[in-house]
Amino acid sequence: MRIAQLLIRHEVRVLVSLALWVARRTHGARGGQAFGYARGQGAMMFGFAFVCVVETVAMSVLLRDWPTVHAVFLFLDVYSVVFVVGLHASSVVRPHVLDPVGGELRIRRYVHVDLRVPLERIASVRRELRMTHEPADGELNVEVGSQTTVTIELTGPVTHFTFFGRRRAVRVVRFHADDADDLVRALGRARV
Repeated sequence: MRIAQLLIRHEVRVLVSLALWVARRTHGARGGQAFGYARGQGAMMFGFAFVCVVETVAMSVLLRDWPTVHAVFLFLDVYSVVFVVGLHASSVVRPHVLDPVGGELRIRRYVHVDLRVPLERIASVRRELRMTHEPADGELNVEVGSQTTVTIELTGPVTHFTFFGRRRAVRVVRFHADDADDLVRALGRARV
């Protein structure tokens, strides 16, 4: 039952992100400086959406003689298109947020990752382009298009909650930002 609740909450967040995207609003960026990360994946996400549209048309043609099956597949295919566009929308409306007044950096990806890092726990920050990421204990890689551009090393662990709510202590966080140089400079200013 808990997994069903998590999945429903995820779907609702994706649909809310789609509505925020249409309204040209952001989520959770009030009072801080927003740094986007969606630019590098936009073409890929719209490519997925295009493939879903082509599949919808093909299935409609193939199943036109079976109206009940056609209706079921049409619903699923249209929802797939909405879901893919909603995922992209969630990455646009949920940017990384640096809040010097609140003393935290919020690292996000879609509606899956929302890690709050206190600024006083940041030992070092650097711009580092990485294209491969091996899973390791104590490290969190928040990749976009299989790459990260910023690496943060922490003085102490912060707690990251996985999609299904498991706790992980992380001391190194790698993530992607469209304007990584600006983010690194802003973090340097905020930490001083």
